[in-house]
Amino acid sequence: MRRQYPFHLIEPKWQRSWRDQDTFRAFDPGERIPEAHPFRRRHGRALAPSAADAYAAKAYLLDMFPYPSGAGLHVGHPEGYTATDILCRYRRMRGLHVLHPMGWDAFGLPAEQYAMDTGTHPAVTTKKNVDTFRRQIQMLGFSYDWRREVNTTDPAYVRWTQWIFLQLFKKGLAYESEVPVWWCDGCKAVLANEEVNADGTCDRKGHAGVYRRPLRQWILRITAYADRLLQDLELVDWPESIKEQQRNWIGRSEGAFVDFALADGAAAGEKLRVFTTRPDTLFGATYMVLAPEHPLADRIVAPSHKAAVAAYRADAARKSEVERAALEKEKSGVFTGSHAINPVNGERIPIWIADYVMMGYGAGAIMAVPAHDERDFAFAKQHRLPLRIVVHPKDGGEALGFTGEGVSVESGLLTGLSTWDAKRKITAWLVERGVGQAAVQYKLRDWLFSRQRYWGEPIPIVHCPKCGSLPVPEEQLPVLLPEMREYTPTGNAEPPLAKATDWVRCPCPKCGGAAARETNTMPQWAGSCWYYLRYLDPKNSSAFVDREKERAWMPVDLYVGGAEHAVLHLLYARFWHKVLHDLGLVSTPEPFARLVNQGMILGEDNQKMSKSRGNVINPDEVVAEYGADAFRLYEMFMGPIEASKPWSTQGLQGVSRFLGRVWRLFTDEASVEAFEQSLTLRGHDGPAAEQALAAIRPHAALVDAAPTPDQQAAIHRAIRKVTEDLETLGFNTAISALMVFVNEATAWSVRPRDTMRSFLLLLAPFAPHLAEELWRLLDGQETLAYAPWPAWDSRWLTVAEVELPVQINGKLRDRLVVPAAAAPEEIERRVRENAKIQALIAGKTLRKLIVVPGKIINLVVQDPLPSSAEPADGARDGRLAE
Repeated sequence: MRRQYPFHLIEPKWQRSWRDQDTFRAFDPGERIPEAHPFRRRHGRALAPSAADAYAAKAYLLDMFPYPSGAGLHVGHPEGYTATDILCRYRRMRGLHVLHPMGWDAFGLPAEQYAMDTGTHPAVTTKKNVDTFRRQIQMLGFSYDWRREVNTTDPAYVRWTQWIFLQLFKKGLAYESEVPVWWCDGCKAVLANEEVNADGTCDRKGHAGVYRRPLRQWILRITAYADRLLQDLELVDWPESIKEQQRNWIGRSEGAFVDFALADGAAAGEKLRVFTTRPDTLFGATYMVLAPEHPLADRIVAPSHKAAVAAYRADAARKSEVERAALEKEKSGVFTGSHAINPVNGERIPIWIADYVMMGYGAGAIMAVPAHDERDFAFAKQHRLPLRIVVHPKDGGEALGFTGEGVSVESGLLTGLSTWDAKRKITAWLVERGVGQAAVQYKLRDWLFSRQRYWGEPIPIVHCPKCGSLPVPEEQLPVLLPEMREYTPTGNAEPPLAKATDWVRCPCPKCGGAAARETNTMPQWAGSCWYYLRYLDPKNSSAFVDREKERAWMPVDLYVGGAEHAVLHLLYARFWHKVLHDLGLVSTPEPFARLVNQGMILGEDNQKMSKSRGNVINPDEVVAEYGADAFRLYEMFMGPIEASKPWSTQGLQGVSRFLGRVWRLFTDEASVEAFEQSLTLRGHDGPAAEQALAAIRPHAALVDAAPTPDQQAAIHRAIRKVTEDLETLGFNTAISALMVFVNEATAWSVRPRDTMRSFLLLLAPFAPHLAEELWRLLDGQETLAYAPWPAWDSRWLTVAEVELPVQINGKLRDRLVVPAAAAPEEIERRVRENAKIQALIAGKTLRKLIVVPGKIINLVVQDPLPSSAEPADGARDGRLAE
């Protein structure tokens, strides 16, 4: 296919120019700016503003950095990167100091698994994958400051990740515990709760046989920040759906702990504690339920029920929490044969074990009030357990199944009280008798932080038989992974690092005796928790970030990435940031001021892109055939940034043709033909081709002339539309406005240079390579990356005159230009005085003259009457009546 324009020469040329001139470098407070740098030319300063200036004109735009897989990018990956790049280029032109960095989230299980599958060390495959991703991203012309590139596997980066972990450890927020964890036999690894599918399979590789097993783990006390993580969502401009997911994940509930006395067996007389958000419904409790993992489960089971309970608990251990919590599933359970005593009425109520109750929330046990709880009702119906109504709706509606706030009934001392009053009264009653207390609970659990894998940051802890678990001295960081040929998981949950015996053995940092290094590694999430801070100061060897630079650039003004990170990455990063804030190491309570989630780009079959479906589109192929600017423009033209949409090669071709029209709008056709002939003779690449490109001349219509009112109106409409749409991230409609302008300008026989320069400034964020080339063609002396963004003049947005069609007896006969604000009487006067209209109706009688302002003028005329007839309606001698 013939190229619409020579993007294969233009794009590499400008990418080299930007790289050689360091065009997109972000200057820090106090940093000296080179004399010739366009930033200095625009801002007129020898030094960047200091922190004292508050860096008020800064814009920190951040992409969720990619995990460099072996497959490289597909066309869906750069969608968010394209959006942020357009905004960065726009905001530089608006005079802001822009920080736009890129890096690599390179540790973790996928890289290790890929290395094992290919028989190559993960350090080798990771470097290769990073190089591929970097090349693909750079070919798209994104304006990243590559001086700030980070890689989570870089020893300098690992050092500060470990340093932050030690601050958590010293603050009591990192601890060891033997806990039941999800274990995947296929991956031979621990999985986070979020990595287990609803059907109990491994989310990473689809392995079956995921089950719970107890293991020694490192855990971060994220629950200590639950309230602040919840409250501070009010400080950020995020999609409400993401906020709601975090609120639900944190799951704050106010209620009470209630102690039930066990009535049977060896544990008789001991307390079984439950948490409830509705202590006012205690009189309606008809049974109790324990989680299968509850520590009392073994001791309360009657001998006759042991076999059934054991089988049930084993089956529950193979289910994911998502599967267990599903509302629509059948509520399974097993009776223990034991009972507990309800403290408010002394009733014996049966104790069951059911997998819809989990240890991670409350006390791992519930009092079941099936008349007023959806899950309890389903369970009671399934197992034929009694229901007792204890709350009536205030409006007299149906009480069975009512879960709202109403009035207590059949509830002893609470009867007749509103729900709020009943909660308060029963909680005080429980406290007074020593069988309960007010409490706040969270669904959020502490973060399981360690992994029994090789490819991750070593946890900087030393275990000494005399001194216990101690931090590695900070001056000894980083603790790096040992070189290992055999790094596959052991299969028995012993971390691969345990095989590196020479590495494991070390002196105790306190007593100097024989000690052992921690052999668990950090999860992939560790490096991504703070990378946005390291971008600010990536070469600092004395701190993870300089405080003045942090105050200058933070918070991130716009963070763009996938909605799939709503809970994991975003919640973890907020947690680490708040700890650093409490330590006085960062200046903002939240890291990301605004969040935007880009939608997914689907395959042409309207399905998610994947190798198995065969619908993956490689950006290398797209750029080779259509160019980077067409790729960028099409990704944004497909639809709103937040929407998911299918890829269309036909749509891409349409955008490519549009850029071809832009090229022809500015270039002299004869010189372009000579250029193309030169390529045929000398080859399409190399110095000769670029020399031939330089010989292309501007279109003859491009002249230094004052624009006409129509031309002024066209460019100012475009400026306003593109500007307003960029402010609201309406990229697709901004591109439509550019297309409208090109349609109008193509018909101009005279194209004023200043007007066309303004158009190139509007085009530059979207198609920067082509815009730079045409800017230079119009005698632009340097890059337009820092050229001032054009402003619209509202005077040209008001239509001064309108052209109205003139119909005579229903047929279009003329057009009349009148002031847009002209009253009907003024238009009628002009019609009567118009010589052409006079000639068209000469000798005829005007019966009606109808004016519809802004729409049409209609004249109804009649041929002359016979000479004996009397003229009508004031018509005389073929002239219009006055």
